Order: sequence, then C-alpha cells, then structure tokens
Amino acid sequence: MLEKTKKFAFDFKILKFFLIPSIVFVTPLFNNIQNVKAGIEFQWDQNPAFRQLKWFQTEKKRKFRNKIYFFLRPSERKTEILKLNLAIPKTFKSTLKTDKISLCRVRIGGFENRTKCLENIPADIEVKTDESSLRSLNIYPYKPIPINKESYAIALKVFNPKRSGLYQFHSYGQPKGESASTYLGSWTIVID
Repeated sequence: MLEKTKKFAFDFKILKFFLIPSIVFVTPLFNNIQNVKAGIEFQWDQNPAFRQLKWFQTEKKRKFRNKIYFFLRPSERKTEILKLNLAIPKTFKSTLKTDKISLCRVRIGGFENRTKCLENIPADIEVKTDESSLRSLNIYPYKPIPINKESYAIALKVFNPKRSGLYQFHSYGQPKGESASTYLGSWTIVID
C-alpha cells in the first residue's frame, strides 16, 4: 500500500513538472481574447451640432497599407451635393495622391457582404495644403450627388501614419443652389 502511494506521488510530481510549464507557455497565446471591439464611442463634450458619420477601414495598424471608406448615407444628404470637402487632421501624416482617392457609389458591408465600391463617380479631386499645414481634400463631381437611397463614399488608399491614435476627419458639402459649404458630419478613425 505504501509503495502504491509513493508511486502515485512520484507520478503526480512528473505530471506537475510537464503540466505547469505548458500552462504557463500557452496562457499568453490567449491574450487576444481580451481585445473586444466595442460599438460605443465616448466624447467628453457632446456637442449637439456634431454628427458622427459611418466609416470603414481595412487595416488599423500603424504604417500598414489601408483603404478607408468615408460613407455618406442617404440620411446624411438633405439636398444634392455639388462639392465635397474633407478636412484632414494635421496629425494624420500620410501621403495623399489624387490617383489613390476616389468617390464611388458603395455597398456598405455587414454580416454577409463586404464593403465594396460598386461604381466610381467621375470627379475632379484636389489635395489642398494651406500655410498652417492643414490639409483638405476637395472633390468636385461632374454631376451632383443625388438624393436617393444609394450610399456614396470617399475612398482613400493610404499608408497609415507612424503614430497611433484617434483621427477626426470633418466633411463639408456645398448643396445645390447655395454658394457656401455646410457641415455634413465627422468621422473618427482609430490607428493602433
């Protein structure tokens, strides 16, 4: 009887010798389970004039190639839009090339579909930098963006900046029949 308990104790020591290091080694691999993406965004000073718009990006890591879609859904367009202006944050240090920027009719992805440009809208695109190094993107579609049930997007193909953080892009649109642009909304994208 004493021999059986000694053998059991010896077997248990060997089991502990192999089991504990394997648990210690495997535990860090489950660390990514903690990365839950919340669907809530908090702002300290909630301004009633601020309108949060939908966006989608293919990659959120620093210095990676990314395609960002800034959506203009039907509920965000009250009239036909003659001109779009996208104010780019000063800290978003990435090279913008006009051939990598497009305006398109888009299918917004979800559970079953991917986000995809369905049709490119012909437009003149201008990247503008002023004295204070603020950049903006002016888009002049050849035909006004209509009021319909279609969603449209400004699609940027860029490399993400070196610095991680939140970047807030503001959009302005010139409605048909008016000479000045009005605020359409803002997109807040995340770079990790």
